[in-house]
Amino acid sequence: MTAAENADRYDPRAIQEKWQRRWAAMDVFRASDDPADLRPRRYLLDMFPYPSGDLHMGHAEAYAVGDAMARYYFQRDYNVLHPIGWDAFGLPAENAAIRNNTHPADWTYKNIETQAASFRNYAVSFDWSRRLQTCDPAYYRWTQWLFLRFYERGLAYRKDGYVNWCPVDQTVLANEQVINGRCERCGAEVIRRALTQWYFKITEYADRLLSDMAPLEGKWPERVLLMQRNWIGRSEGAEVQFTIEGRDEPVTVFTTRPDTLYGATFFVVAADSALANELCAPEHVAEFERYLADVRKLTDIERQAADREKTGVFLGRYAINPVNGERIPVWAADYVLPDYGTGAIMAVPAHDQRDLDFARKFGLPVQVVLDTGLPDPAQTGMATPGEGTLVNSGPLDGLSKSDAIAKIIEILAAQGLGRGAISYRLRDWLVSRQRFWGAPIPVVYCNGCGEVAVPDEQLPVLLPDLRGQDLAPKGASPLAAATDWVETDCPKCGGPARRDTDTMDTFVDSSWYFLRYCSPDFEHGPFDVEAVRRWSPVDLYVGGVEHAILHLLYSRFFVKVLHDMRMLDFVEPFTALVNQGQVINQGKAMSKSLGNGVDLGQQLAEHGVDAIRLTMIFASPPEDDIDWADVRPEALVRFLTRVYRVAADVASVPGRGAAADPAAGDVDLRKVTHKTIDEVTRLVESTRLNVAVARLMELVSAARRTIDSGPGAADPAVREAAETLTVLLSLFAPYTAEECWEMLGHPPSVALAGWPVADPALLVEETVTCVVQVDGKVRDRLEVPANIGEDKLRELALAAPGVDRALAGRGVRTVIVRAPKLVNVVSA
Repeated sequence: MTAAENADRYDPRAIQEKWQRRWAAMDVFRASDDPADLRPRRYLLDMFPYPSGDLHMGHAEAYAVGDAMARYYFQRDYNVLHPIGWDAFGLPAENAAIRNNTHPADWTYKNIETQAASFRNYAVSFDWSRRLQTCDPAYYRWTQWLFLRFYERGLAYRKDGYVNWCPVDQTVLANEQVINGRCERCGAEVIRRALTQWYFKITEYADRLLSDMAPLEGKWPERVLLMQRNWIGRSEGAEVQFTIEGRDEPVTVFTTRPDTLYGATFFVVAADSALANELCAPEHVAEFERYLADVRKLTDIERQAADREKTGVFLGRYAINPVNGERIPVWAADYVLPDYGTGAIMAVPAHDQRDLDFARKFGLPVQVVLDTGLPDPAQTGMATPGEGTLVNSGPLDGLSKSDAIAKIIEILAAQGLGRGAISYRLRDWLVSRQRFWGAPIPVVYCNGCGEVAVPDEQLPVLLPDLRGQDLAPKGASPLAAATDWVETDCPKCGGPARRDTDTMDTFVDSSWYFLRYCSPDFEHGPFDVEAVRRWSPVDLYVGGVEHAILHLLYSRFFVKVLHDMRMLDFVEPFTALVNQGQVINQGKAMSKSLGNGVDLGQQLAEHGVDAIRLTMIFASPPEDDIDWADVRPEALVRFLTRVYRVAADVASVPGRGAAADPAAGDVDLRKVTHKTIDEVTRLVESTRLNVAVARLMELVSAARRTIDSGPGAADPAVREAAETLTVLLSLFAPYTAEECWEMLGHPPSVALAGWPVADPALLVEETVTCVVQVDGKVRDRLEVPANIGEDKLRELALAAPGVDRALAGRGVRTVIVRAPKLVNVVSA
């Protein structure tokens, strides 16, 4: 059959239909829990999807990357765990159900089935036997169980306080879910609201969350580690006690610059803190309350904006500076937040710009205590933070910043007025949500017993069905209206009680799902401890950088708590992390409003699954964005056609004997084949997948040349090249690879064919001696590969010691290269 006829036979859609049916019966990718299976284990995990509809272009990239890595380890004969599930609770499902007058469960499970079918079509190597959905009672039973274990350890607690409130979604948001003052989901401007809410005490683990990042260096993207460090925000400094006139107990403030205490000329408390209300003198209450009403309209982002005009009110009270005894006025202001430390700060206007702006606005004194060599801030309006020599600071005068900090902490500690301390930007994790579609909080409230945990044997606390009920947000959870569900018996005394009507943040569900995959049907706990020890931690985690703070930080926190509960023997959930970029179009994120969306289903129908997978892989390194306007899937269809033709043209038969021995084949092609094996192996292990595809393209070209103008299709080296190509390609284009594998005379599946091993003897490059001249005279000789390129040879020649001596500092006018045997450098 001619090459043209072979090309006509490549029908990606027919190949997909054929192998989908056959693969479904084979169950190739099921992980083994058999203790007798001694293969090394690998746990590869893609961040599980939210079932918001069918798969989109972002999914296509993320799962192509994760699948390539999983298939590589299958080929290397590892016992691979590569599971799939759905992050199925949450606001989008509830909002969609409200819009479409349906139930969140119906909407969610329908989308899950749609995505499951699309994943199978996309040929992702999942172990479907471990499938889970976080909205299943069998799953959220254990989410509730974990909540209760946190509660028992004092890590889950309830308190009153101001929270971030989304007026559109009508629910609270964690600090991490507020982006530039807006709700990360709907974009509405977030406001502050006083509520009683449940929190997880993640701050208890702040130091460990920082220190345990050390082993992740080089295995996680540096920007993710930096984002986590910045979010945790560890600051070293001191806690200093300020006496407030008329108050028995001193107020403690945290400062990173205790060396500047002598420059503290006023004291500021957050206007919306309980402390401000307590300290306000009676004659100032009316003014304070008017101001407080205005502050409550602001977001935290607005309050802390550096360019915002400072506002505040004097509370009619004075604090005593502990180092010099001076009376300094106490003000309430919006630029201090109530949940930072004690909600109070010492203000040093000479050396802090926000304090200086406030002092200039209200005519407060500015005292320079740090000589930085810059003009007086009181005159310039520019504060002088940073390094310098202490002045006007009594026993600290003449000291550097670091020495002064150590000295003042020593003085404060000796007088019982302060101590060295560490503070964190990290705040406890707010987990209450006032919506229906989530895991109910397993706590009841009894008039006699108070707050009572639901006993383990009564878990799960099931969501009421509420079909036909109005789930639209009204400022309280829809569960509050389900009277029959809310009213219950107290587990402790048997008297009447009421259930907590909030549900948990869905990040709670996703903070432990990777552990459940190890034993998804386990009924005696959230996971089988021994199964998790066999499989975990996750060896490679693949997903978007948008989860760099929220999901990854919370998962790390959960694992540390479970380690302390002696349920885990590791402290980090994910050994290595790959963040894929976005798929954009015309330089912008895809959006219906911009009209630049690309439908994945249409792309798959037009070009075939393998071409789209290859396009996603070949377009860029995984971490970079892909602009769909710049890629050409049709070019990858042509490449796959060439691969198919190579396999179809092989004229030798598989088997043994001299005629089938690759060693008897074309040496040049064999060198290309084994060099490709060697390079692709190293490229895949370093996740440079786009370059690996480029190497496969080079192998196709070499095989084609051998078939068309070399020894021909019957040469055993051609079969070796075609089989190697097919196995390597199976990572990226499994349908085409499987079809080629069958054409080459092998039974399915190519996924288990085994990774080829490069012959070291075929990796040795032949070398030649290159003569290097300067102005026509021989000055050096170089041993170089026979196939060296001109650019590389020019670079080596100019770096040669003999050339450097001959030029003696003169410039180079031109370099004449006759690779691989001659270079002539012409001096200026």
